[in-house]
Amino acid sequence: MQFVRRLSSTAAVLACLAGTTFAQPKPSPSPTGSPSQQAIAPVPPVVPGSVAAVQPKQLSLVRVNVTGQQYDYTRPWQKKAPFSKRALGAVLPKGRVLVTADLVANQNYVELERAETGDKTAAEVRVVDYEANLALVEPTDKKFLDGLAPLQLALDTVVGDRVSALQLEPTGALVVTEGLVTTVQMMRYPAEISQFLAYRISMSMQYRDNSYTIPLAKNNKLAGLLLRYDPRSQVLDAIPAPIIAHFLKEADDQNYRGFPSAGFSFFPTRDPQLRKLAGQTGKAGGVYVMSVEPNMAAAKAGLQVGDIVTAIGNNEIDANGNYVDPMYGKLEFTNLITSRAFAGDTVPFQIQRAGKPMQLNIVLERRAAEDYVIPPYTPDKPPPYVVLGGLIFQELSRQFLKEWGGNWQKDAPQRLVYLDRFQSELFPDGNRRVVVMTQVLPANSTLGYDEFAYLHVNKVNGREVKSLRDVAEAASQPIDGFITIESHEDPKQLALDAAQIAQEAQSIQENYGLPALQRLD
Repeated sequence: MQFVRRLSSTAAVLACLAGTTFAQPKPSPSPTGSPSQQAIAPVPPVVPGSVAAVQPKQLSLVRVNVTGQQYDYTRPWQKKAPFSKRALGAVLPKGRVLVTADLVANQNYVELERAETGDKTAAEVRVVDYEANLALVEPTDKKFLDGLAPLQLALDTVVGDRVSALQLEPTGALVVTEGLVTTVQMMRYPAEISQFLAYRISMSMQYRDNSYTIPLAKNNKLAGLLLRYDPRSQVLDAIPAPIIAHFLKEADDQNYRGFPSAGFSFFPTRDPQLRKLAGQTGKAGGVYVMSVEPNMAAAKAGLQVGDIVTAIGNNEIDANGNYVDPMYGKLEFTNLITSRAFAGDTVPFQIQRAGKPMQLNIVLERRAAEDYVIPPYTPDKPPPYVVLGGLIFQELSRQFLKEWGGNWQKDAPQRLVYLDRFQSELFPDGNRRVVVMTQVLPANSTLGYDEFAYLHVNKVNGREVKSLRDVAEAASQPIDGFITIESHEDPKQLALDAAQIAQEAQSIQENYGLPALQRLD
């Protein structure tokens, strides 16, 4: 679900459901671009990865080693096996090191390592933004980064520029791989919420064991960080310096607010019949408002379905939803919201409503993950659950759906994917969670129910369920000795003997190694 999303065609909607892959040690699927993505033009051969004469300390890079454990959303009472990751962080002013948020998600311990000496120190994650996939870590030893000149940002990278991916050999020697920026565009980041500015780069890059975060340099300045890489097409997508600059400016504030949003979906106005339907007068252009998220910035300012947004600030929007950026040329207008503006900014929107020009002043806000009905990301937090007899109840989240892997949009239960994709339309009032009976543990109290799973729970004992706490509270008050669970799918209703559940509770907990039968907070 996006904050401001383009709905250009059926194909575009399908593209919104396509998977996004991280840079991983194993080859990843081809990255999925936005519908308006430009084709990559043929480029001259790039310089292959080679060991450079320059030493890592001259480019202010440090190794970042992370160990951690992910929460297991299929068995929410436990964690998965420990993992370890290695990356290359960029040293920035104020004694901070920039890495991707994906690197430090679910971390238990983070350490920094000087590549030229092997010296190590513990580090702490200070700021993390999973939407922009960026994080800042700081060494506990404040002198650890002494001698490393902080990197400045290369904010002037455009199509046609050459940038270098920086990696390390096990010996500490720097490996520099050069590539060509072929496209600057808006695309989805791993959290799959909003679209952000990104560079697309043609580059032939080899995997190395510190490749989880890879800095990109231009003229010895930081041009970006690796977002994803497809070794088959040799195409690299990068988080660009302007997004990093936005993140760093917000990180200087003790109350980190993140990246803003407006909260509406849109459709291009290339179709003259659509413009006629909307009553547009004068110059053709702008985007048609398809839906407005309740209780978000656009709705609070009065934006309505059927309005045509013709300009944001002094930037006119064409019929494809693009504006003319002074640096990048034509670019989707969402960049004016997510990258050019900050949470709390008042941004004037020029609109037409039934042919009448109007101005709406929209105060941009950040929508936190907790504000969604189905949270788009929940790392670093143990998933809540309730066990009744052998029935396991959980609150639906994107993290749960991603247990089906990178192609979860197709492989996960489709009714749950549907709830996630259309949560704003299905639950316009918000202020709730979607509770799902995810699986059945064999037990005497659940005989005959072992084939049921992924049921969307509607009521328990006649009480509407809007959270797991509702399930726990309703189940504690049996009716005529039974706990009845109503679902939206067949079999519609399940009945549990409350006395038998209470009698079996301890044995279920012992047999399945459950530390507790519920976790609500």
